Amino acid sequence: DEYLLIVNKPAGMLSVPGKTGQASVLSILQERYPDATGPILVHRLDMATSGLLLAAKDKDTHALLQKQFEGRTVKKRYIALLDGTPQGKEPKGFIRLPIRPDYDNRPLQMVCFEYGKPAVTRYEIIGVIQSEAKNLTRIAYYPETGRTHQLRVHSAHPDGMNCPIVGDPLYGQTADRLYLHAERLEFRHPITDQRMHITKEAPF
Repeated sequence: DEYLLIVNKPAGMLSVPGKTGQASVLSILQERYPDATGPILVHRLDMATSGLLLAAKDKDTHALLQKQFEGRTVKKRYIALLDGTPQGKEPKGFIRLPIRPDYDNRPLQMVCFEYGKPAVTRYEIIGVIQSEAKNLTRIAYYPETGRTHQLRVHSAHPDGMNCPIVGDPLYGQTADRLYLHAERLEFRHPITDQRMHITKEAPF
C-alpha cells in the first residue's frame, strides 16, 4: 500500500548492499521507489535465507514498525529442513541457548553461556522425510529473539536440535541452497491499526 510493502526475497540475494556491489533488496527498492524516505528495510534476512521482508516507504512508518520489532510484538514463522532427525526432543518446545560472535571464526556465531546474548526459539516438528540415503526433518521455528544466525546455530548445536539445516555451509554441509525460509509475518499496520497476517509458503 502507500505506507509499506513486503518482499519475498530469494535465497542467495543480499538484504542490503555488500562489498561486491551486487543487487540487494534495498538497492532494488530504492530504484523502484525513489521517493521513499528513511532506511526502508525494517529488518533483514541472511543472504542464504529466503522469505518475507517488511519494508516501509517513509521514515515515520519505518520507525513505527521498528518499534514493533523492538517490542517483540511481530510474530515470525520460519520453515526449515534439518539434516537428520532430532533425538530425545519433544514435538514442540523451546531452545534457549545464548549466542555471541565467534571472534576467531567470523562470520560464525557460537553458543556462550558466559558472554552470549539471550536467544530463544520456539519450535514445532512437522514431520520426517525418509529416503534411502538419510532422514530429513521438516520443522517450524518461531524465533522470540533475533540474534544473528540464531536458527542456524540452534539447529546445529548439540544442545539444540543437534541437526544442522540442510545446505548450511557454516554449520553443516553445502547443498544447492540453505533450506530455511521466512514463511509468515504477523504485525500491526502502523497506520490503519489492522492486524496483518502475511504468508508465503516455503518453496521446498
